[in-house]
Amino acid sequence: MDAALDLLDPLVFDKAYAYFVPATAPHISANGTAANAALSYGGFASDLSASSSVGGAHGSAWARDDILRQCVSILLITQIGATSLYWIFSALSYYLIFDRRLEHHPRFLKNQIRQEIASSMRAVPFINILTLPFFLAEVRGKSLLYTNVDDYGWSWMAVSTVLFMIWNDFMIYWIHRLEHHPSIYKYIHKPHHKWIVPTPWAALAFHPLDGYVQSLPYHVFVFFCPVQKYLYMVLFVLVQIWTILIHDGDMITGHWLEKYINSPAHHTLHHMYFTVNYGQYFTWADAYFDSHRQPQPDLDPLHDALRVMREKGLVDEKGEPIPKPQGKKDQ
Repeated sequence: MDAALDLLDPLVFDKAYAYFVPATAPHISANGTAANAALSYGGFASDLSASSSVGGAHGSAWARDDILRQCVSILLITQIGATSLYWIFSALSYYLIFDRRLEHHPRFLKNQIRQEIASSMRAVPFINILTLPFFLAEVRGKSLLYTNVDDYGWSWMAVSTVLFMIWNDFMIYWIHRLEHHPSIYKYIHKPHHKWIVPTPWAALAFHPLDGYVQSLPYHVFVFFCPVQKYLYMVLFVLVQIWTILIHDGDMITGHWLEKYINSPAHHTLHHMYFTVNYGQYFTWADAYFDSHRQPQPDLDPLHDALRVMREKGLVDEKGEPIPKPQGKKDQ
């Protein structure tokens, strides 16, 4: 998050806070010199010279390191960022990848997409508030995020990326699996499994506590393992995109990678059968802990969707659309 503030403070936030929370003008003495009155907010003060310097308040009563300003900035970034990623990549996945014929599946809910979007938009603000302490700790220097690549070298950037993915995959596997325990499932995780045949719009359609708990591994990692801060920002964004893509319902099977990668086909089976394929990126944890279910062509929910479409006269036996009859021409 401090990487985001590094980019946005000089571009946006300095001007915004100067406009909405302007610095109090200093007292001017009779001889025209500035008195040593302080510009203060909440018990913290900075003099006029500090407020006009590069590291000062930039014309605002809230300096860049003011904790309240940091909280507001973080909430704005996470809300706008998460919402933008959701709308952009869910739309791309839905219109370019998702097979719209799945909307005829007998377990596809009425107005499901509208419900998925509404559930996601309700969850995001609460998840952002819950994760605020982690992001705030990062920007206040409590994590092991670092700026200079030379501090650890390029090889460590590769190693830390691999460790990040292994840690997240293992932890999310067990968090996800524990959420399916009967004593927890109905309170936290059940709302996400309302979508038996999910669309990409279901990616963030969680109970807020569910979304928060499953995000904890990402946040905790940088407090015990050094990560270059811009790399961490990229990894965090890619995680959000991956979460959307595994809900695209694509049941591609037969590729050698499906043995190792927790693909959309794996996650589609998770939504359909509940107790399989808990993993995030890879299949190794499911395979080792005996919860893996291999995607097979005969498990594709599209078969049931096509059956319904045939019954409605929308497709033929080969699944091809049946042209609508043309109206009779006027004689």
